[in-house]
Amino acid sequence: MRGKNILVRPVLKWVGGKRQLLDEITPRIPKSSTYVEPFVGGGAVVFSKQPKKAILNDFNSELINVYQCIKDNPEDLLSLLEEHAEKNTADYFYSIRALDRESGYDALSNVERAARIIYLNKTCYNGLYRVNAAGQFNAPYGKYKHPSIVQEPVIKAVSKYFQENEITLMHGDYAQALTGLEHGAFVYLDPPYMPLSETSAFTGYTQGGFDYGEQVRLKEQCDELISQGIHFLQSNSDCAEIRDLYSDHHFKIKTVKAKRAINSKGNHRGEINEVLISG
Repeated sequence: MRGKNILVRPVLKWVGGKRQLLDEITPRIPKSSTYVEPFVGGGAVVFSKQPKKAILNDFNSELINVYQCIKDNPEDLLSLLEEHAEKNTADYFYSIRALDRESGYDALSNVERAARIIYLNKTCYNGLYRVNAAGQFNAPYGKYKHPSIVQEPVIKAVSKYFQENEITLMHGDYAQALTGLEHGAFVYLDPPYMPLSETSAFTGYTQGGFDYGEQVRLKEQCDELISQGIHFLQSNSDCAEIRDLYSDHHFKIKTVKAKRAINSKGNHRGEINEVLISG
């Protein structure tokens, strides 16, 4: 049996990335006929497990385009990243960042858009993918001395993994990735977390407008998975609302400690409780 390729790992730094929780998450993911990740994000979990058959979805179309280009056009993508790396300065960064504010943005090829997202992700402050209300990338320049922009070994390894296995890439609402799953499938859910707030304003919006109503809809999707005999694991924040939602006997809740890797307030970086919900 061929071992896993350690170079298959996240290409992008993504909010809520799970690299530092892999030791808690991956042992809880059994072998399955199909691995399904409806909120794939940076992909730390799927790249750690490297299943032979997977359905990967995300609401962010730019993110899925990056994965599609890594799969289909790795050489063209690497060539453009080399170009970005050679030209990288603050002024160049802001000129590339500004492209989605200009009329010609829609004329960019898929590979040009993918290279832009990777370049901005590797050179922006905190490595944070962040957009404004208009959907325009708005993180500032990071001033890193030696940013890892090209990542040729990783991109080639991820491309090979995508090409040599049965990997379906989708973008849109997470529920589309849960329809018509075969018996023996396993689902890992990493939704935008329930916000932790001193005022308990849990109806406030998080990334992608994922409010409390969306958390309720997700719980109903989990009920549906259980009724179909499909096992799942979900990551979420440790708060009363989430614990109440999953309080019946169908669900198991495990508390884990995670480090906030991305936070604008430095004194808020540190260990925080999260939950792993299984069913």
